[in-house]
Amino acid sequence: MTESYFIPKKLDTSKLQKGSFTYKTPSNIALVKYWGKEAKQIPKNASVSFTLSACFTLTTLAFSKKEKTTDSFDFDVYFEGKKNEAFKPKIQTFFERIVNYVPFLKDYKFTITTRNSFPHSSGIASSASGLAALALCILEMEKAMTSMNTTYFNQKASFMARLGSGSASRSIEGEVVVWGNHEKIKGSSNLFGVKYPYPLHANFKNYHDTILLVDKGKKKVSSTVGHELMLNHPFAEARFTQANSNLEKLSTVLQNGDLKHFISIVESEALTLHAMMMSSNPYFILMKPNTLQIIEKIWAYRKQTNSNICFTLDAGANVHVLYPEKEKETANDFIIKELIPYCQKKQYICDRIGKGAKLISSLK
Repeated sequence: MTESYFIPKKLDTSKLQKGSFTYKTPSNIALVKYWGKEAKQIPKNASVSFTLSACFTLTTLAFSKKEKTTDSFDFDVYFEGKKNEAFKPKIQTFFERIVNYVPFLKDYKFTITTRNSFPHSSGIASSASGLAALALCILEMEKAMTSMNTTYFNQKASFMARLGSGSASRSIEGEVVVWGNHEKIKGSSNLFGVKYPYPLHANFKNYHDTILLVDKGKKKVSSTVGHELMLNHPFAEARFTQANSNLEKLSTVLQNGDLKHFISIVESEALTLHAMMMSSNPYFILMKPNTLQIIEKIWAYRKQTNSNICFTLDAGANVHVLYPEKEKETANDFIIKELIPYCQKKQYICDRIGKGAKLISSLK
């Protein structure tokens, strides 16, 4: 399959004069990390993530047909009730990247209204949920002009979301999503994320993720810059090989329910991501002292109790604490008593594995 698969042959814009679509689209947390990419948002290694539930973006795309098509994109953006000019350059770039696949974009005037269920710049992937939501709303417009089945719709939505943010490709479906071509994952692709194609063990059903907000400030280094640092990284090729190997191992674990092996892979992946940043040029330390304190507390608790609680990290200081449904009461007690004091203003988010994006309303 090539990119041309997603170019529509013919669309009749007269079928759609004005209206709006609203999507609730989740963020996701990668278990095997994607870090390093080629042109056109193609990943250097495959990744796999849990789709979240409580951390989501709610986006409404209102549209009206222009009297005359222009050569420019016409849109306004409102974030959490206020007009937001800062988001426009990123959306402009996104539109430029996807216009070949949704060629009607310049035929309409858009108003984008969006909000997050979590603090912006809190280290949770708001670009993933936000751009996935916008891609879904745009694709609903195309769907209203032509016919498409669910498989094609999900693939194209993920394909378009990827062109805005790589991790956004994993925010369309749930509960577990793989993005990146991997010989051991049926149907996997560099072009879009796919729902994990094998039976998910009961141990991973309703898995919990408590997100500890250690540092709510803006990220020290953007994901774009971080990925670029992999271009000349001395350990890059070894890292890509390691990630693909870990994904194969984790795929087995997701099927057999081995929680101890799950812990060793997921925590190693988190620390390796940060090790790559610490050994790049220029180098960055994204963890904070309290991040390390939380990790040490988790390790000590697990040794004392044989719990299956573990952690993962994104490219920042905040900690995602993962644990199975059957341990939620003891894990929550430990988190509240021992870990919350290390959070900024004691703030945290209780989340769990989710089902994917949902169309909330459709007016046309």
